[in-house]
Amino acid sequence: MNFITNPDIESYIYNLSVPRDPILLEMEEIGHETGFPIVDRIVGRLLYILSKIKDPKLIVELGSGFGYSGYWFAKALDKGKIVLTDLSPENLNLAKKFFTAGNLLEKAEFKVGEAVEIASMYKNIDILFIDIQKTKYKKAVETLKENLSIGGIIIADNTLWKGKVIEKNLDKQTKAIKEFNEYMFSLENFFSVILPVRDGVLVSYKIK
Repeated sequence: MNFITNPDIESYIYNLSVPRDPILLEMEEIGHETGFPIVDRIVGRLLYILSKIKDPKLIVELGSGFGYSGYWFAKALDKGKIVLTDLSPENLNLAKKFFTAGNLLEKAEFKVGEAVEIASMYKNIDILFIDIQKTKYKKAVETLKENLSIGGIIIADNTLWKGKVIEKNLDKQTKAIKEFNEYMFSLENFFSVILPVRDGVLVSYKIK
């Protein structure tokens, strides 16, 4: 992981942010030991806070893996629900195991398949979380922006892409992230910001 912020600052914040929930710690251990990409605890806490502020009725995740980010969202929910999507049934079965252990299963739906296609079946999405293949980010918003409620929030991970977005020679993934960022900031009915947290988190508010 190439840190966007000073590595010592990153470590300082990381060590302040130790979850009290043993299930989250177990999920982090799996992610770190296997190299499976998770948003990790700093971004997890951001997702939790945004959910608490928004109090969403419906969260849809594009790319849930084994449920780490989804678990943070679900912990923040009051009466809402979260839809987790992934191409791998094994990943979602593991997510179900963690959600069951955390008494969060009733707040979640688990859908195996292509994330954008699944998400397009839902209307009035209050939070859309994007963490799929980077070349699909822009298309995901183009397809789903009308499915968001007014005042809905888009959250996208990895939008500074290891700092590569400021380089001159761009690979395919980095070019796609740059195009996505520029697209989000160009939309008149969305107001966007990129937070330099871990690998960059874009947050965008749907105005109308």
